[in-house]
Amino acid sequence: MPELSADLYGTVSHKLDALQPSGIREFNKEVSKIPGIIKLTLGEPDMATPEHVKQAAIRSIEEDDSHYAPQKGKLELRKAISKYLKKATGIDYDPETEIVVTVGATEAINATLYAITNPGDKIAIPTPVFSLYWPVATLADADYILMNTAKDGFKLTPQKLKETIKENPTIKAVILNYPTNPTGVEYSEDEIRALAKVIEENHLYVITDEIYSTLTYGVKHFSIASLIPERAIYISGLSKSHAMTGYRLGYVAGPAKIMAEIGKVHGLMVTTTTDSSQAAAIEALEHGLDDPEQYRVVYQKRRDYVLKKLAEMGMQAVKPDGAFYIFAKIPAKYGQDDMQFALDLAFKEKVGITPGSAFGPGGEGYVRLSYASSDENLHEAMKRMKKFLQEDE
Repeated sequence: MPELSADLYGTVSHKLDALQPSGIREFNKEVSKIPGIIKLTLGEPDMATPEHVKQAAIRSIEEDDSHYAPQKGKLELRKAISKYLKKATGIDYDPETEIVVTVGATEAINATLYAITNPGDKIAIPTPVFSLYWPVATLADADYILMNTAKDGFKLTPQKLKETIKENPTIKAVILNYPTNPTGVEYSEDEIRALAKVIEENHLYVITDEIYSTLTYGVKHFSIASLIPERAIYISGLSKSHAMTGYRLGYVAGPAKIMAEIGKVHGLMVTTTTDSSQAAAIEALEHGLDDPEQYRVVYQKRRDYVLKKLAEMGMQAVKPDGAFYIFAKIPAKYGQDDMQFALDLAFKEKVGITPGSAFGPGGEGYVRLSYASSDENLHEAMKRMKKFLQEDE
């Protein structure tokens, strides 16, 4: 068991000094040790990947599709992504020059931020939100500005964005994630149009992470890329839409000039993505665009059930229009200490939920519950939460 030589202590990249492990995963790791716990922590579909998609991956392996794929992804897959994005956004992305297939949306975020930023550049990020964005900005030698949206219904407003830009003239890009993790909030077309106008007037990029765009309930998703495609870097994947988190298949699309740079970074990071995952993605996009509908029906039913039960317990929650999360206000006796509430619930009644503070400013005093879990687990978790809150009064 080797130990690092003492004369090498402190020689790691100083950029890592300020970074902490993901609060979401660290909390999940901690509560996972509790016997019998029901975890509503990680944002991962509990559904099975569609059978026809799995079979495509199996065929790929059986046919020895095991060599290096083209660096930007198989052309057949990029064509399928282009066709899908035309339908979803109205934009004709050239599969040869304007699309790169990545190792999940996570790698797409990394490659994008490394490609567009220089030291001193700032990235504006509305919070609470998926907590990957600002550590990656730090690793890419960029600074970041976190914009607390809690007072505006967890949505970034044009006025808030204007004020932030005025105070921080070196902002280069705005990151949008919607439907939003952790709140499930979706933006209307009018709201997106207003934000697009501010972004365009201030000559910024918009990095739009729309990984949950196929999981909306009673509202139509509207992509900001359709308004300002010349400024938009569009990120998505099949993890949520087709329950393919373990396949690690994402993609990024944008204007050819910036995609050439993103493609360079992608190639240096990972070379290319796995053949069998790409085969599965081709099948999902060519023959499985209706697959997410079955998930939407189940998730909406679960959402409504959990919201009803939380209301009966006296817990206020944001009604989500998309994704598979509920962001709930913790009881007043805990003040803003969402971490303590989550720990008490985990250790006393064995229900794992994620502290809202893990998602940045505006998350304090809230917790995120993922309803991407079985009906049986959700019913039992609600019973345990009710018991906990009654005993905790």
